[in-house]
Amino acid sequence: MNKQNCLILNWNVRGLNNSIRRRVVKDLVRDTKCTIAALQETKLDNFNVSVIRETLGEKFAANFAFLPAQGTRGGALIAVDEDYYTIQQSEFRCHSVTALLKSVRTEEEWWVTVVYGPQGDQEKLQFLQELKGWKDTVGEKWLVIGDFNLILNAADKSNSNLNRRLMGEFRSVVNDLELKELSLRGRKFTWSNDMTQTRIDRAFCSVDWDLMLPSSLLHAISSLVSDQPYSSSGRASSKEIEAFTSIPL
Repeated sequence: MNKQNCLILNWNVRGLNNSIRRRVVKDLVRDTKCTIAALQETKLDNFNVSVIRETLGEKFAANFAFLPAQGTRGGALIAVDEDYYTIQQSEFRCHSVTALLKSVRTEEEWWVTVVYGPQGDQEKLQFLQELKGWKDTVGEKWLVIGDFNLILNAADKSNSNLNRRLMGEFRSVVNDLELKELSLRGRKFTWSNDMTQTRIDRAFCSVDWDLMLPSSLLHAISSLVSDQPYSSSGRASSKEIEAFTSIPL
């Protein structure tokens, strides 16, 4: 049995700049019993201990790293429960934040990158090069998770309006990084604008991370498709990582 208790809440929160949204996140943290929080589109240019406590709870206040929003756009956060993990090191790029996590209960250390992909096509290409560049920073045990704002395959979109160049570039980067995608259970798509549905929220891991936590998977909290609350978590007891999707705000 793995003693890490790796339960990751991964969620595009669509802003943490009001107390109501923070309370909703905190409730989900409590309900899922997550030990790692990975949040995207925070829309905050700064985090302090008080905001972390209000959003995630006291146990996450000592270990967090964040990518500032640009104005009111973007932003990402990694925070860990001090009973299970500490953050040893953190680094940042334009669209991602990466942290080296150390398990409190085992000797394991591993890297996690939380991404929030951009909207424009040219920015997406730059983001993919940014993602590729992390290989020189992270170790062999690596998890990449978040809102990529990209699709891998035609099946990831509910219509035929596809940018095949971007799809091919995305697949090429995943292959070059030798990453395995964690399968998603509970629903096919993770975002909808009432006309189109896509799967843009994903998780990938290296071979060594997969060996550390084998048979990992993502699991949707709800069958509803929304671009708002999305979360992910993993059960170390069953050597799984699950992704949960919450009820839209």
